[in-house]
Amino acid sequence: MDNDERTPDVGPLAGFTIGITAARRREEFGAALERRGATVMYGPAIQIVQVEDDEALRDTTLDCLAHPPDVVVATTGIGFRGWIEAADGWGLGDALLDCLGRAVLLARGPKARGAMRAAGLSGEWSPASESSTEVLERLLEMDLQGRRVAIQQHGEPLPDVAEALAAAGATVIEVQVYRWRPPTDPAPLERLCRAVVDRTVDAVTFTSAPAAASYLLCARGLGLEAELIEAMQRDVMAIAVGPVTAAPLDRSGVPVIQPERARLGALVRETADQLPRRLSKQLAAAGRQLQVRGQGVVVDGRYVALPPTGMALLHKLTEHPGQVVKRADLVSLLPGTSADEHAVEVAIARLRTALGNPKIIQTLVKRGYRIAYDPTFTDDNRY
Repeated sequence: MDNDERTPDVGPLAGFTIGITAARRREEFGAALERRGATVMYGPAIQIVQVEDDEALRDTTLDCLAHPPDVVVATTGIGFRGWIEAADGWGLGDALLDCLGRAVLLARGPKARGAMRAAGLSGEWSPASESSTEVLERLLEMDLQGRRVAIQQHGEPLPDVAEALAAAGATVIEVQVYRWRPPTDPAPLERLCRAVVDRTVDAVTFTSAPAAASYLLCARGLGLEAELIEAMQRDVMAIAVGPVTAAPLDRSGVPVIQPERARLGALVRETADQLPRRLSKQLAAAGRQLQVRGQGVVVDGRYVALPPTGMALLHKLTEHPGQVVKRADLVSLLPGTSADEHAVEVAIARLRTALGNPKIIQTLVKRGYRIAYDPTFTDDNRY
């Protein structure tokens, strides 16, 4: 292939299909992945209960006004702002800010700290690590006996934190902002779960612990939980925005990739970095550089999308590069029950055409096929 025919700007996620379980900002997240070449499959795992309709949050707010907390912890910026905005809607905003202003203020990270400052509160402390563990350590350094500690949460309760504070003598007020419910239409999430079991997606992303828990619960309801977990332990990557989000998956034995910072942008970058690194195969064949990934292959910088049959054949041929694969061993990869060795020949011919160079796949008469593997080949265009 001539240099001017190549397309060097193949996105790092071209050929990969990625599931998104997020409810909030899912379009923004999906668009960022698509710009990097990914195919996105949406399976929202939760829906958000609007705070103005949340009677439990209103009751908690009234409790804080009647019995002011001594310490207030903000865990997320959006959650803390949501609490204040909801209180404003109920005519309780000024009273709540006056109540919180008399408490010791802690924030888990800069966004939560910024939300406190934007509300006119000051004197807050937050750890550089943005770690809930470090916030808990700070709390436990205080004399909590008989003191009231209000923890603004966002989605997933933090029972371990509440238990540790209660054991230290505190009364814990859990301020649950933005409660979650299962999705109204479960069909997209069910399709995503089945796609994971079928290995037709390469990774699933998670931006909240409730979504991760709901995803696993959906698989259990379909009778696919064990198969789904097995798929994610071996073939399908789980990528979570942070350790709290990853917790339900961790408890189920699913390995989880996480960015260093719990941010959506960092999650996009981590996905674009880790997916090609972990789920692609690079090799030289017939003087060409191949990178087999997801549902396609990059040949000398040109991305080629392949149908499922072609992809299955290529995966089999590159499983042990250079080794001969018998026709009989390829028959099972073809659709239908009447496939035979002639059908294999036809499928291989189509695969050769798609790859753009028939020499990449060699025929060994009466034996089978092999990738024309050349581990010594190098050039300026290798990946």
